[in-house]
Amino acid sequence: MKKERLSTEFCGMHLATPVMGASGTFGFGVEYEDFIDMKDVGAILSKGITPEPRSGNAGVRIAETPAGMLNCIGLENPGVEVFLRDILPKAGNLAAPLIVNISAGTAEEYGELAAKLDVDGVAALEVNISCPNVKEGGIVFGTKPEAAASVTKEVKAHTKKPVIVKLSPNVTDITVMAKAVEAAGADALTVCNTFMGMAIDVERRRPLLGNITGGLSGACIRPLALRLVWQTAKAVSIPIIGCGGIQTGEDVVAFLLAGASAVEVGAENFRNPRAVVTVAEELDAYLERHGIANARDLVGALED
Repeated sequence: MKKERLSTEFCGMHLATPVMGASGTFGFGVEYEDFIDMKDVGAILSKGITPEPRSGNAGVRIAETPAGMLNCIGLENPGVEVFLRDILPKAGNLAAPLIVNISAGTAEEYGELAAKLDVDGVAALEVNISCPNVKEGGIVFGTKPEAAASVTKEVKAHTKKPVIVKLSPNVTDITVMAKAVEAAGADALTVCNTFMGMAIDVERRRPLLGNITGGLSGACIRPLALRLVWQTAKAVSIPIIGCGGIQTGEDVVAFLLAGASAVEVGAENFRNPRAVVTVAEELDAYLERHGIANARDLVGALED
C-alpha cells in the first residue's frame, strides 16, 4: 500500500488509512496481532465497555442470515476497571489509535465512564447510544433526540478526548438524531449501528435468539447504511464514520463518496481476520487506478 494515498486525519487523530475495525468485531485489537500489522490499521474500535462487568444475554447469541448475521451478545464485557487495569496497558500501545466504545444505563453513568477513560492510551470515545439488543438504556437514548443530546453533553463535560456518537438506524429520521447530538457538542458521528431483526426456529416454533430480537449486520445492510450516511452528511457539518456491510475497497469508495470521512469494517472480520487491511489495500488500488492522490479527495464527491 502507498501510505500517502491512504493517510488521513480524523478528529485530531492521524490514521494510516481511513479503514477501522468496528466495535464488537475487532476485540481490543490485540486479538488480531497474529493476522495483521497494526501499523496498517486506521484505528481500533474496542469492544463496548460499561461501568460494571456484564455477562451478556442468555441463550443463543448469533444467527446466520442471508448475506449477514444477527447478534444479541448483550454488551458482554469485563467492565471499565478491569479494562483499565488489564487490557488498556497493551491495547493502548498498539500502533493503531484505540477508540473506546462505551455504553451505560443513564446519562450520568456515561459521564462517569468518560471521566475514567480520559487517560493515556485512549485516543477517542465512541458513544454507543444505539445498542438494539439490551432491554434498558441504549435503545431509549438512540431513539429520542433529547436523551441522545443529554448523553452527549455529559460525555463531553467529562473528557478531553474526541467524542464520536454512534447512531441507531432504527429511527424514523436519522438526521434528527444527528443534528441533536451535533448541537450537544459531538465531534463526529458513526453511521450506523445494526438494524433490529429477528430469527425464528420453525421446527420448535420459537424465537431462535435468546433475546428474541438482535442486531442485523453484514453485506445485507450495506445499501441501507449507505443511504443513511448520505442523508446524514447533508444534514450535519461534523465528520462521519460510515459503517454497515463493508467488504471491499469499492464499498469504502461508495461510503466516502456518500460523505463519510472514514469507515469501520465489522462482520467481514469474522470471515476474514485480515479484512481491515485487505479492504484498505483494495481502496489503495482503486485510488491508483483512478489517479487519485488521497482518499480524502473522495469524501462527499458524489455527483448528483
